[in-house]
Amino acid sequence: MEQRKAPDLNASGLMVLFCLILGLQQVVLKAAAEDIAPILQIAIRSGIAAVLVWGYMRLKRERVSLGSGNWRPGLVVGLLFALEYFFLGEALRFTSASRAVVFLYTAPVFAALILHFLIPSERMNRLQWGGVALAFLGTALAFLGDDLGSVLTGQSDTLMGDALAMLAGAAWGATTVVIRASRLSQVSPRETLLYQLIMAFVLLLIGAAATQQLGFVPSPVALASLAFQSVVVAFVAFLIWFWLLRTYHASPIGIMSFMTPIFGVFLGAWLLSEPVEMNFLVGSLLAIAGVILISGEAQFRRLLDRALA
Repeated sequence: MEQRKAPDLNASGLMVLFCLILGLQQVVLKAAAEDIAPILQIAIRSGIAAVLVWGYMRLKRERVSLGSGNWRPGLVVGLLFALEYFFLGEALRFTSASRAVVFLYTAPVFAALILHFLIPSERMNRLQWGGVALAFLGTALAFLGDDLGSVLTGQSDTLMGDALAMLAGAAWGATTVVIRASRLSQVSPRETLLYQLIMAFVLLLIGAAATQQLGFVPSPVALASLAFQSVVVAFVAFLIWFWLLRTYHASPIGIMSFMTPIFGVFLGAWLLSEPVEMNFLVGSLLAIAGVILISGEAQFRRLLDRALA
């Protein structure tokens, strides 16, 4: 069996690139929204990426066997994946890209809470519950931001968008639980990704039609967004992620992935001139810190033991 190793300079560089790509994802979707709705962008990119992943699997001589039964949990994670991006696409109609990426990354909190009650070995300890409390406090602060007056008077659409982005995070967290608790935990991650992409293509295309968001102006911005989303985000970035998880220890790699919402906030402010309110910024940092504490509890305990040794 191939021995995984601690992250080195190559892993750190690839993780920075990976998080930068994912942080840019929401910004690009938002930038092209006037010419093509985010939900339609995601549907099209999922179809293109599915073809690319299938071709890559053929190149690697990986096959998807219907007789294995993997397609059953595959349909479930595909449905959850489609829901995640449906909620995210709708969220970007009402809220900023920087806010959407922060609320999307509450996913590990939802996953940890579900796994705590579902699988005895996944039960959280006091340190992780502290992370949940910190993430909840930070999310509440970021959720209200400096726009509390307009939220309370019902004059802000931002609250709707933030809530939809958080629902996307919940769907992502549920996807993690299904993969962890089903036979998909033992199959190639590319096979799991293929199920997700195919279901997202079909269901989001239906969703775009149902919500009358099939309009497409083939502007340079729209075409560039589709190329970026299809090839860079949904294909290259995920292949980088799978290679990193196969080569290096998963826990530190997972912790480093929380650079993504930080990149998302600053890229949204820089490229889209989105305002960054102080309450939102502080709340975001608290939420990210709480999520890191939940995901990296073992790492923190090892560091603490070394410090006290």
